[in-house]
Amino acid sequence: MQAEGGSKGFLKRSAAVVASIAVAAFLFAWSGIYNVAASSGHWIIFDWFLRFGMSNSVSLRAQAITAPPLGDPNLVSLGAAHFQIACAFCHGSPVGPVNPVTDKMLPAPPNLATEMRPWTDEELFWIVQNGIKYTGMPGWVALERHDEIWAVVAFLKKLRGLDREAYRSLAFGHTHPPPQPGEPAAADASGGTNVALCARCHGDERGGPQSALVPSLHGQSHVFLSAALRDYASGKRHSGIMQPVAAELEEPDVNRLAAYYAKLRPVERHSASDDVLIAYGRMLATAGDSDSDVPACVSCHDRSALPSYPRLEGQSAVYMANQLRLFKNGHNAMSAGGAIMAPIAQRLDARDIDAVAAYFASISSTTSRTGAP
Repeated sequence: MQAEGGSKGFLKRSAAVVASIAVAAFLFAWSGIYNVAASSGHWIIFDWFLRFGMSNSVSLRAQAITAPPLGDPNLVSLGAAHFQIACAFCHGSPVGPVNPVTDKMLPAPPNLATEMRPWTDEELFWIVQNGIKYTGMPGWVALERHDEIWAVVAFLKKLRGLDREAYRSLAFGHTHPPPQPGEPAAADASGGTNVALCARCHGDERGGPQSALVPSLHGQSHVFLSAALRDYASGKRHSGIMQPVAAELEEPDVNRLAAYYAKLRPVERHSASDDVLIAYGRMLATAGDSDSDVPACVSCHDRSALPSYPRLEGQSAVYMANQLRLFKNGHNAMSAGGAIMAPIAQRLDARDIDAVAAYFASISSTTSRTGAP
C-alpha cells in the first residue's frame, strides 16, 4: 500500500512539474520578452539547443538510408549544374560569395565551399531531400527523385576541394554565367535566346550534355520539347531540377527554347557496346514482345513517328535506362507520354531495360535505325 501510495504521489508531483513548465512556457511566449527579430540572433542557449536537436534528428533519420557509389563523374556534373542554379545563391561557391541578403538570415546558411560540416553521405541526402525547419532550407521539389538528390550529394562531397576553374568547368561547362542569378531567359550577345540556364545541363550549339544522366535535346521536335517544359511547370512530370526552372518560364520562353533545340543537329553520344545486349534490345525495339504485351518501341520513337514523342537514337543508355526505371516505379506517369510509358515499363524486367537502352544508344543519329549499329 505504501509503494502504491508513493507511486501515485510521484505521478502527481511529475504532473505538477510538467504543468508548471507548460504554464511558464506559455507566459514566456505571451509576454513577448523573447525578441524574434532575425537581426538580433538567438540566445546562446537557444542556438545550442536548436543545433543540437537538428543534428541528432538528421542523424537518427539518416540511419535508414544507404548511399550508392557517388564517384561517377556523371552524378557530380549533374549535381554541380543544379547547385549553381538553385543553391549557390544562399550557400556560395568558389566563383562567388554568399549573397549579403541570405547572410542576414537566421540561421545564416553556411558557405558550403568553406564551411561544410562532416555530414555523412546519408545525412546529406536526408537534408537535401527533406530540408530543415526554421532555417529557410527547403525540401526537394520531387521527393521521389532519389537519383537527382544523390547527384547533388555527389557534388557536395567534391565541393570543398574545387578551385575556381574546376568549379566553373563543372557548373557551367562551356556556357557563360547569366548576368543575374536565377534569370531564366535573356538576350545573349547575338541578340537571340540565351540558353545558358539550359545549356549547363543539356549543352548548346557547341556540344551536347556533359552528364550521361541528362538527355540531349538537340534535334528533338518543337512539339515534344514545349510539351515537356509545360508538363514540368505544371508538375505532371516530376523533377526537383527541372520543375523549378520550367515554372519560371513564360510561354514565349518555352517556344523560343523549344525552337532553339529543335533546330540543332543531333549530337553523337557513344556508349560502351555489348553486342549480345544490343541484339536483344534491337529485337525488343523493332518487334516488341507479344508474350509480355510489350509493343515495338520504334512505333513511337522512330524518326518518322509523331512529333509528340521523343527520338531516342543516340541518347545516353544511362539516361534512357534511368527513365524507364522511373516509369516502371510509377513516376512521371501523369503526363500524356508518361501515361503510355508507365504501363509498358512495368512489363519490362531489368535486362529488357538495359537492352533497349543499349540498342538505341548504339544507333547513330545520322544513320538509319535498320543499319548496323
